[in-house]
Amino acid sequence: MNETKDPGTSRALWYTGAPLDRLSHRRADDGWMNNKLYDPQSRIVAVWRDKSLVHNEKEGAFLPTVGEAKELLDTGRFHSFLGVKEGIAYFGIDLSHHEDPYQAHPHIDNNGTFEDLRAVGPSLEQHEGSILAHARGLMFWHKRNGYCGVCGAETQPEKAGSQRRCTNMDCNTEHFPRTDPAVIMLVYKGDKCLLGRTRNFIPQMYSTLAGFVEPGESLEEAVAREVLEETAVIVDPAKVRYWASQPWPFPASLMLGFHAEADSEEIMVDEEELEDARWIHKSQLSHLEDFDMRLPRRDSIAYRLIVSWMNGEA
Repeated sequence: MNETKDPGTSRALWYTGAPLDRLSHRRADDGWMNNKLYDPQSRIVAVWRDKSLVHNEKEGAFLPTVGEAKELLDTGRFHSFLGVKEGIAYFGIDLSHHEDPYQAHPHIDNNGTFEDLRAVGPSLEQHEGSILAHARGLMFWHKRNGYCGVCGAETQPEKAGSQRRCTNMDCNTEHFPRTDPAVIMLVYKGDKCLLGRTRNFIPQMYSTLAGFVEPGESLEEAVAREVLEETAVIVDPAKVRYWASQPWPFPASLMLGFHAEADSEEIMVDEEELEDARWIHKSQLSHLEDFDMRLPRRDSIAYRLIVSWMNGEA
């Protein structure tokens, strides 16, 4: 599963385009939800230690039905309702407490393997990737929020796994899944764009700049601040333009993509943030290998921001 599908020129990013109706109004309907949970046609989206279940002999997500693997409902640590497609319900189930997840059910052992979604995502159909990303993000949140951040008591899932509640009735705090907003930006000036690399990138890879949004700032201000902090390049927030967003559950981010026109060119790299940063001419981007460089992976919004700028979308 190592072939990357061509994203084309649309803004339909990987891990978006979820085909499921989340039916939020049904989450508190225990009778309806229980019927769906044990419906033999319902689908199980299994997660083990942040890895997603895919077929071991063919491309694609492995989503067994409840009829095929009912015991997983009992052996799972917790589950969350993801939504419905064409009348079929999908449930994320966490198996991380198993040392060997393949022993949880023979149907998994015979047909599936748990893989890092970042490794297999580019080879999945878009709708499958979005379902696996949804389940991965929710299971990660459940795993990290077993105790109340207010009083320290245990929390319990409720409303079909879409939230958790503190079991200390004097506290009774509701906890909801958290997504961290992060800005990611292709900075350009004329026919040149600004790319950088961190020490944990694969060799030769250069990408767009990115960073988390801080309290009390707009997205445009976050773009300008991050670019200034990492490279000393000046960006006017008024020259920042939103392009598209991408769920990035690695572990819990929403990447908000922008094009940003720079007011300056001189680079002074913050070595705690970046290993290198440089201006690249548009004519060089199609053959970066000649300069011992490579673009980011094709399922990332970073790659799409670069390509869209090359195509004149900024």
